[in-house]
Amino acid sequence: MHHGSCLCQGVTFIVSGALPPIQVCYCSQCRRAQGGPVATNIPVQEAQVTWLTGQELMQQFESSPGKQRCFCKVCGSPLFSQRNSLPGVLRLRAGLLAEPVKAAVAGHFYHESKAGWWPGSDDAPKYPEGP
Repeated sequence: MHHGSCLCQGVTFIVSGALPPIQVCYCSQCRRAQGGPVATNIPVQEAQVTWLTGQELMQQFESSPGKQRCFCKVCGSPLFSQRNSLPGVLRLRAGLLAEPVKAAVAGHFYHESKAGWWPGSDDAPKYPEGP
């Protein structure tokens, strides 16, 4: 079981079961949404997540057709994204989880869109497009 929260700790949750590998995304949309060089996503089944507090603080934004991004409306922490094409899957932001997180990095997606100022990445596979 893994515990997580947003920055203000208004939204808290647990994730049950093993975590799948982390997907690192370099696309320009993710960079803007995260305010950094990458998004770190863990695609979990919605049934694995139990929201403990703060569901009333969760705000959604449709960033592109069929893709919702959810964030805490108090502190602005990105919580997860969800696509209509992947029903029941939440792409949870790995940085929300309390350590230790033992999930490995699966790969680097949209790697060709990497910000020019970002130095690079580890030895995980690199892909020109998303999963």
